[in-house]
Amino acid sequence: MAKDPVQRLIKKDNPHYNAIGDYISSKESVVGIDARHTHIIIIKKLIQLEEKLKKVDKRLKAMVLSEKKKKKR
Repeated sequence: MAKDPVQRLIKKDNPHYNAIGDYISSKESVVGIDARHTHIIIIKKLIQLEEKLKKVDKRLKAMVLSEKKKKKR
């Protein structure tokens, strides 16, 4: 079974770790990352997750409705 991708991403030995770090880094920032850019990435991912959840919710509601109709017959 595959490991949780979030846990793999956080580990420093993951090849994506440095790539992501480089992508959000900023030499001009006191903390070393571009906070605006980082927040935009996070918000974009949250919007994508929300859209996926809406699709799953819609399919689940359709399945429940279908099951209720079958039981009424």
